[in-house]
Amino acid sequence: MTIRFDGRVAIVTGAGNGLGRAHALGLASRGAKVVVNDFGGARDGTGGSLSAAEAVVEEIKGSGGTAMADGADVSNFEQVKAMVARATKEWGSVDLLCANAGILRDKSFGKMEPADFAKVLEVHLIGSFYCCKAVWEGMRERNYGRIVLTTSSSGLYGNFGQANYGAAKSGMVGLMNVLAEEGRKYNVRVNTISPTAATRMTEELLPPEPLKLMRPEAITPAVEFLLSEDAPTRTIMGAGAGSFALIQVIESEGVNLPPSEWTPDAVAAHFAEISDMSKAKALEGAFQQTQKYVAQAAARAGVKL
Repeated sequence: MTIRFDGRVAIVTGAGNGLGRAHALGLASRGAKVVVNDFGGARDGTGGSLSAAEAVVEEIKGSGGTAMADGADVSNFEQVKAMVARATKEWGSVDLLCANAGILRDKSFGKMEPADFAKVLEVHLIGSFYCCKAVWEGMRERNYGRIVLTTSSSGLYGNFGQANYGAAKSGMVGLMNVLAEEGRKYNVRVNTISPTAATRMTEELLPPEPLKLMRPEAITPAVEFLLSEDAPTRTIMGAGAGSFALIQVIESEGVNLPPSEWTPDAVAAHFAEISDMSKAKALEGAFQQTQKYVAQAAARAGVKL
């Protein structure tokens, strides 16, 4: 089976360099018409130029593909809506969205300015929301849509000096969880990629040898799969250097305590049992956790639900 995107229209944000460029080229090579979006700013989000996006469009066209450049700032909802409207007018729809655009303003938490915290969330998390919001109604009306958000190990697991970036990237998982549920009946599938690659965002963080293994092109197959016709939904995939993994948030079975033990001392006494992960499960929705806790409490009290 060959995954193709013939007849599909894709928007890839932050596509002028690195991961976004690789995703745009990959989707175009498999038949998608691609909006190559890039604000063209520096790593910290300052500046702006359409030249990087235009260069990728020329690469795509040079290989026989179809693409247009767009310089919308993803943190500006009016510009994002205009980008989606332009693509829809030109090509009839927007079927695929890869929200990849981002910036870095790394500093230890003690030295981080509130403005730098807010700006990183504005570009990564709010920008991804804007992009999803702008394509959402069209996807629901056509009963088809595939969205990939971009998280990071910094958000999932933590990384020194990246409180802003980590918070934004962790937020992507929450956004995915809800959009995947709301999109199910409309055949809109929403997933998240957690990439590790050598880009201008990471070039100063890794030594030269590992960087050679971590080409952006190694991430794109996972993104293409998550944007495909038969993609799953509500899935987090890790990818880097040719490795691919499934990432889940799991919860221990836990312990139900009687009212007489609703104290911090009892929690401390039972903490080894509480944190026993031998029966841990990935929950499928917020209410599933509530149902589990209620069932445990009812069982203790001898109450039939």
